[in-house]
Amino acid sequence: MGERVSIQREDFDLSSEVARLRADHRGIGAVCSFVGTVRDRNDGQSVSSMELEHYPGMTEKAIEQMIDEAFKRFDILGARVIHRVGLLLPLDQIVLVVVTSAHRGESFRACEFLMDYLKTQAPFWKKEQTPEGARWVDARVSDDDALARWGIASNNA
Repeated sequence: MGERVSIQREDFDLSSEVARLRADHRGIGAVCSFVGTVRDRNDGQSVSSMELEHYPGMTEKAIEQMIDEAFKRFDILGARVIHRVGLLLPLDQIVLVVVTSAHRGESFRACEFLMDYLKTQAPFWKKEQTPEGARWVDARVSDDDALARWGIASNNA
């Protein structure tokens, strides 16, 4: 199946990533994908750019573990997560989650599960450029409802 997690500076191509995940898997009946993009606002403030950082090795391992958990919870055939780091501008693609399965319901649920994890638990740090200057913010969003839906305890203390 190839690599499941990539943390990278360069952009990604949705079509190519889906094609790679689908290659030679004749049992796939559903592909669900999510592409997140950089917004020009956060918490009511204008954002001209953001810079994302991660701890190499630790971030990939944490995301791999959550993909393993997705395979345990859902009847899926494949999963791929790409998360960009470095300097990003509004409209830039920032994250891709692709999940394959025999039936759509499993793909949808697993894709949402992985995105909720990435937004609430994945170890990324973000510096935003605003009209008032640069500010570091925790890239993890506290979403207790999302965590409770999956039975995940928050570690964003």
